[in-house]
Amino acid sequence: MIEQDTPVARNIIITGVGAVSAFGVGMGALWEGLCAGESRLGPIHGFDASGLRSNLAGQVPEGFSARDYVPKSYRKGVKVMARDIELAVAAALTAVQDAGLTTRATDSDATPTYAPERLGCQIGAGLLAPELQELALAFVSASEGKHFSYEQWGEVGTNNLTPLWMLKYLPNMLACHVTILHDARGPSNTITCADASGVLSIGESMRVIERGDADAAIAGGVESKVNPTWLLRLDLMKRLVHTDGHSTGANLVRPYDPKAPGTLAGEGGGILVLEEASYAARRGAKPVAVLEGFGAGHEPNGLDQQATGEGLAGAIFAALRDAKALPDDIDAIVPQACGCLTSDRPELAALQQVFGGHLAKTPIVTIVPNIGDSTAGAGGIATAIAAQCLSTQALPARIHHGTPAAGLLVGACPSQKRSLRRVLVCTGSVGGQCGALVLARAT
Repeated sequence: MIEQDTPVARNIIITGVGAVSAFGVGMGALWEGLCAGESRLGPIHGFDASGLRSNLAGQVPEGFSARDYVPKSYRKGVKVMARDIELAVAAALTAVQDAGLTTRATDSDATPTYAPERLGCQIGAGLLAPELQELALAFVSASEGKHFSYEQWGEVGTNNLTPLWMLKYLPNMLACHVTILHDARGPSNTITCADASGVLSIGESMRVIERGDADAAIAGGVESKVNPTWLLRLDLMKRLVHTDGHSTGANLVRPYDPKAPGTLAGEGGGILVLEEASYAARRGAKPVAVLEGFGAGHEPNGLDQQATGEGLAGAIFAALRDAKALPDDIDAIVPQACGCLTSDRPELAALQQVFGGHLAKTPIVTIVPNIGDSTAGAGGIATAIAAQCLSTQALPARIHHGTPAAGLLVGACPSQKRSLRRVLVCTGSVGGQCGALVLARAT
C-alpha cells in the first residue's frame, strides 16, 4: 500500500481510462470504432420506440448487465441499479483495471494500492428516468375511472412501488455503488449539471488531489438518455432530430452545421483514474496523459434567454490559465459538438472568442455522430478520448454528412497521426453550467 506524505507540488496524471458506449464496454472498443469512422446510431432495441418521432439512438449492445462487472457477492445489488448506475459500475471497473489498481472490487484479499481513505470518487450524473413498467401498477391503482387522481396516488399508488424504488433513481447512487465496490472512502461527490457534469466532476477530482485530500480518484460522467421518458422530454425541448423512417443516424447528426436538424440520444460515459504523479511513479504506473488545467463557468440559459458562449469562453480561459498555456498551445479540441443548434451555436461562439484565427488550424474531434449524445456522460467520454489522442498521438476519424460553418476543421476525414502536445475538452449545458479541461502529453 502506498503510504501518505505531503508533496510540495501535486501534479495530476491520468493512469486509467474506462468507457462504455454504443461500441460496448472498454476504451479499446470505442477507440477502434471511432478510428474506423463507424457509427452506432441505429434503431432502439431496449424497448418499442416505433411511436416516437426520434427513434434512433446510440445504445449499448444487447446483453449488457452490471452483473458481469461486480463480484459474485455483490450481484444482488444489481437489482437496485438503474441503467445509468450499471453503466457507471462497468466503466469504473475498466478504468481501475486499466490503471492497474488493486481495490476491493479487483481483489478483495489483496492489499489495496491506496488506503481507502485516500481514494476519492466524483462522478457526473443526470436525472435518472424510472422504468415505465415499475410505475405502471402504481399509476393504474391511482386512477379513478379513466382519470389520474393525485389523491389516490398519495393514498394508494405510491404503496405499489417497491420499498427500495428510490434507491435506483437517486443521481448520487452512481458514485455510491462505485465507492462501495472499490472501497473508496475518500472525498466523494456527485455533480448534476447536465451536459457539463462529466468535465466538472473530473475537475473536482483534480482539485481534491491537488489540495491533498486524496492521492487518487475515480472520476468522470455517465448517463443514459435512451428511455421513453427522456426521449419525450428531449423532443419537447426541440433537441432531437426527427428520424422519419431512417435506419441510421450517421447522416442526421451534423455538428456545427447551420442547418443541422438536431441531435440523437445516446448512453454511456467515460470514467478515469486520476493519481498524484509522484505516488503513481512509486508503483511504476505509466501515465496516459497529464491533467494540466481546469476551469468552470456559467451563463444564463433558459426559455427567456439564449446562451451566447460567454460562460464557456470563461471556463476555457480559466483552464488555460490554470495550465499556464495559451490558445495557440492547443493542438486539438474535443467539444460537445452534438448537432443541436441551441448548443452548437454558443459553443462555437466560445471557441471563436478564445481561439480567433487559430481555430481554423485546430482539428475538432466529434463523437456524437458515432455514439449519440449521452449528456452527463459526454464530458467523461470526451476526456477519455482526449487522453487516448495524446497517448497514441493520433486523431480518430470524423463523420459529417452536412456543411459545417466555414473556417472549421470539423468535416469528414479519416483517422490520422498527429503531433499533439495539448488537447482541450470543453462542454456547456442546457442549464448554463460550463467546464473545460486542458490535457497534456505525458513525457
